[in-house]
Amino acid sequence: MSLNLEQYVSEFSAQNINGEHLLQLDGSKLRALGMTSSQDRAIVKKKLKEMKTSLEKARKAQEKMEKQREKLRKKEQEQLQRKSKKTDKTSSDATEGTNEQ
Repeated sequence: MSLNLEQYVSEFSAQNINGEHLLQLDGSKLRALGMTSSQDRAIVKKKLKEMKTSLEKARKAQEKMEKQREKLRKKEQEQLQRKSKKTDKTSSDATEGTNEQ
């Protein structure tokens, strides 16, 4: 409707075309859905391409964020392990010092 193609809404609804299905449509599938105007198909295909590009960018940004989180988790875990080893060594040294006296 935002593309001023309201005349196709009923057919898309009748065929249960949702967002996921919409992204898989090409020219021949649009034609099969009753979109006879090549100009209308071109408008829809252009918008679908923009949507796919946007989705891909969002997916890549999500993957990048997940990698950063994983890297941060590993770094925190390493710091905790170093701290734990340092605490264990300090405790061990204190115990040895007491035993020597």
